[in-house]
Amino acid sequence: MADTARARRLSEAIVQIVAEMLERRIKDPRLGFVTVTEARVTGDLREATVFYTVYGSDTERAESAAALASAAGRIRSEVGRQTGLKHTPSIAFEPDTVPDAARNIEELVERARVADAAVAAAREGASPAGDPDPYRVRADPDEEPDGDLEADSSADGAEGSRPGGVQHGPLGGYPAPEGRPAGA
Repeated sequence: MADTARARRLSEAIVQIVAEMLERRIKDPRLGFVTVTEARVTGDLREATVFYTVYGSDTERAESAAALASAAGRIRSEVGRQTGLKHTPSIAFEPDTVPDAARNIEELVERARVADAAVAAAREGASPAGDPDPYRVRADPDEEPDGDLEADSSADGAEGSRPGGVQHGPLGGYPAPEGRPAGA
C-alpha cells in the first residue's frame, strides 16, 4: 500500500530542492526564466515528474527544456543527498500546460463577452417579430383568436369545433395542430 502522505511530502521537498538548484547552482546559459510549479511522485517513490513553466518565446522554452534534461542527473543527486532516501526517484521534467490552458480559456471567455455585447447592441430598440407573449392563454376560451384562421373542412361537428368550423386546441382559442384532434 502506497503512503500518499509520504509521497506528498517528498513532492514538496523536490519542488523546493529543484527550484533552489535552478536559481543558484545550475549555470547553463540555455536555462531561461524557469518556474517550478509542481512535482508528482509515484506511490512507490521511484519516479518523480517535475512540472515547470518558462517565461519567453518557443525557442527559449525549447532551450530551457534541453538545459533541464541535461541537468536532471545533478538535480537527482542533490535530491538524494538532501532527502536521505535509500532509493532516489528518477526525475523527469514536463512543461506545465495549466497556464496555457487558463490563458486560452480567458481568451474564449473574452470572445464570448464581446459576442454577447454585439448581440445586446443589436437587440436594443428591437421589437418581437410576432406576438410579444405567444404562450399566453386567453381568459375567455369562447373568444376567437385574432387573425384570419381558415375553417377546418374536416370539422363537421367534431368535439372541440366552434362556429365557423375552427377546431380549438388544448390552449383555448388557438387552433389544434394539423393532424391532431382537439383535446389530444
